[in-house]
Amino acid sequence: MSIITLTTDYGLKDHFVGALKGKILSEYSESTIIDISHYIDPFNTVEASYIIGAAYSSFPKGTVHLIGVDLELNKENQHIVMQWNDHYFIAADNGILSMLTQKIVPQKIVTINIHDRLPSDATDLDVFVKVACHIAKGGLLNVIGKEIKSIKQVTDLQAVTANDGNSIKGYVIYIDHFGNVVTNISKKQFLEVAKGRPYEIVLKTKNIKTILPNYSAIATSDKYEIKNYEGEKLAIFNEAGFLEIAIFRSNPSKVGSANSLLGLNYRDVINIVFS
Repeated sequence: MSIITLTTDYGLKDHFVGALKGKILSEYSESTIIDISHYIDPFNTVEASYIIGAAYSSFPKGTVHLIGVDLELNKENQHIVMQWNDHYFIAADNGILSMLTQKIVPQKIVTINIHDRLPSDATDLDVFVKVACHIAKGGLLNVIGKEIKSIKQVTDLQAVTANDGNSIKGYVIYIDHFGNVVTNISKKQFLEVAKGRPYEIVLKTKNIKTILPNYSAIATSDKYEIKNYEGEKLAIFNEAGFLEIAIFRSNPSKVGSANSLLGLNYRDVINIVFS
């Protein structure tokens, strides 16, 4: 079974996702196509990076991940394939894959060079489809690209530890379906800096002094039912390993969420201060 996943900013109103799947099946009818998300904010490479980083490990080794976000070939963004942690990622070199390379060194990266082998009216997406199917069939990376050693890094939204080691400055990089706010402060970075010290997550409202192991841990007293804690703010490290700020059992459409109630939006600064 050859799996090709799709992550795009196309949405589902237009024909693009259906056409993309049709092109893949026309090229390789035996492939299994899985949607990760088609609701990435348009051209939001940071969000795409978080989504693919959170999802890829749920798939078998050898899975091909096609990322259709800001994929146009131009003088700043070349097309690349990265073999990483025994998975394959096809994307424009626009910073999307840099969050992955901060964790594990890539096994191989190639810049795609088959554009002139396709019909003159072939689109960037056609190139990605051709490459994805080639890899899914067991094809070698050297056939479709030239090996390179580095890719473009995202530099404007990186979590940074202060020089004195007493704080971490991160950013909101994603707001999920529940209105929970995900930052780019990783559990690994937090533990390395905290070293067991007390801390506070600085918010516009009252600060949070404890990162919980899970959402329901907000219910600290046996005297009250869990539902009595609905609406309380909390912080956890989510399944992807990043600091998440949430409202317990929030409903964005009815009672609000961390996004609306705490006034936290994409690219907002989140500081953790240690004492």
